[in-house]
Amino acid sequence: MTPDLCIRISFAPCLAVATAALALLAPPATGQVLPAMLTLDAPAPDSFDITFETTKGTVVLRGHHDWSPLGATRLYHLAMAGYYDGTVFYRVGPTASYPGGRVIQFGLANDAASNAAWQATGLADEPVREPHRRGTVGFARDEADSRTVELAIDLAPNSGLDTVSYNGVVGFPPVAEVIAGLPALDRLHGTHGNAPMADYDSIMASGRAFLDRRYPGLDRVLTARVTRAWW
Repeated sequence: MTPDLCIRISFAPCLAVATAALALLAPPATGQVLPAMLTLDAPAPDSFDITFETTKGTVVLRGHHDWSPLGATRLYHLAMAGYYDGTVFYRVGPTASYPGGRVIQFGLANDAASNAAWQATGLADEPVREPHRRGTVGFARDEADSRTVELAIDLAPNSGLDTVSYNGVVGFPPVAEVIAGLPALDRLHGTHGNAPMADYDSIMASGRAFLDRRYPGLDRVLTARVTRAWW
């Protein structure tokens, strides 16, 4: 039985069925994960947990469909496919869109073909439905409709991200929250700050191979798996 067959009669049975079903799924693919491999418009759960094993410890995110339906659906399918395995935390530093914030950014793949393919899958912008606070998670973006795969996690309250107008779009909508493991995120290697963002094209071209050479010591995701879901 897959989680899609879980009919909500009561909260507990639905969680039990969904959790058991996730355990029966084949392990997500490793290596290159391209948009064409996924059914990105398939339904996603009302909420779901993703367990990230990182080089600094375990971190658990809880995605919320009602916070950002398009964003949460994208995050769910990426995690189910194992997309984030091996990705590098290449930014641990201050916010660029407004002064006083601090974020972690990661999610670019480790090869040019994957990054080029995902760049063409920008999601339509959505309003901010949930305020930013320490531990909230959203997709990084640049201009309109540019959310794809990169995630940003708030290390500070970052309330300015709720209303800031950046490149013609207001706000950065959260899609998830950290429910366990914030201390592990606080320990991520942050000596390089925002400096890797100046080499964004090189990260797009080869990901970790470039980052390990140019910015040694950066932490990374070992695996990321959907471990619970509520339908």
